[in-house]
Amino acid sequence: MQFPNDALSPANAAPQQLVDRFGRSIDYLRVSVTDRCDLRCSYCIPKGFRDFEEPENWLTFDEVTRVVAAFARLGTSRFRLTGGEPLLRRNLPDLARRISALPNVEDLSLTTNGTQLVKHAQALRDAGVMRLNVSLDSLRGECVEQITGSDSLQKVLDGLRTAREAGFERIKINMVPMQGVNDGDIDAMVAFCMENGFVLRMIEAMPMGHTGQETRGLSLTALLSQLEKKYALVPSTVRLGGGPAKYWVSPGTGFTLGLITPISQHFCETCNRVRLSVDGTLYMCLGQEESFELRPLLRAGCSDAELEAAIRSAIELKPERHEFVERPEKSIRFMSMTGG
Repeated sequence: MQFPNDALSPANAAPQQLVDRFGRSIDYLRVSVTDRCDLRCSYCIPKGFRDFEEPENWLTFDEVTRVVAAFARLGTSRFRLTGGEPLLRRNLPDLARRISALPNVEDLSLTTNGTQLVKHAQALRDAGVMRLNVSLDSLRGECVEQITGSDSLQKVLDGLRTAREAGFERIKINMVPMQGVNDGDIDAMVAFCMENGFVLRMIEAMPMGHTGQETRGLSLTALLSQLEKKYALVPSTVRLGGGPAKYWVSPGTGFTLGLITPISQHFCETCNRVRLSVDGTLYMCLGQEESFELRPLLRAGCSDAELEAAIRSAIELKPERHEFVERPEKSIRFMSMTGG
């Protein structure tokens, strides 16, 4: 697809402001480049699932770049490539290079399960990806296999090492603590992150689809007081990315802990993000149904002005908050379908 001449024009480089009807500035877009994954994490994709989006419905790199450019013109400055597992999308560093070169893109990051990092870390860094989040729920091989359905631990550890060698700093480790599964692994994960200079982010399990709804997650708000005492943690005012995590730091060791608490202490009043799925659907909230399809407009040859107007209309649909607890039946999409 050829962009209109004004798509990347310096005259249009000054960002406008994208604000929803509750006064929240939308400065963060998560971009899913595939709904497929080489793992089957128990809280994300059910074993045997095959109902993936057809490739002809995936947004092309030209289309993704055009949507990101429109969001950037509307004041969104932070972008994250997600999936599924984004590194399964062929030539992903090429897309990263295109996005990082766009005006007003201040932060480009990527979330990955780490299994493909050995092959792609250096290319991603060279393409302009600034930060990595790597999902790792345990350091015990048998536990990782139980959660992911794959003996993938060593691949992830090798990928983390390669990412550091490629120049990625402050890599975040995403851990979803689950009752009776890996809740006994938290201390080992803290020690691992301390030793390697990683930021540990623990995330409450979200009831996305029946797999997520069957996951017995931990209340991290309840766990926090124990962690504060054990690791001499104090609240940190440093912002590490555009997401909803709150951070604590151990002054003696430099260890940083982030908590994301969508269930025990939701942060909907400050939500600054929307998600673009691989098929071009904008989802306004993980726990609600509001969405807006951009692919038909893109493939009908819409102008930049029409695309921006569509995005503004979509943002008006963003709900005030999720209803994970009150109405779990509304959260029927698997996480990989929405874009992590």
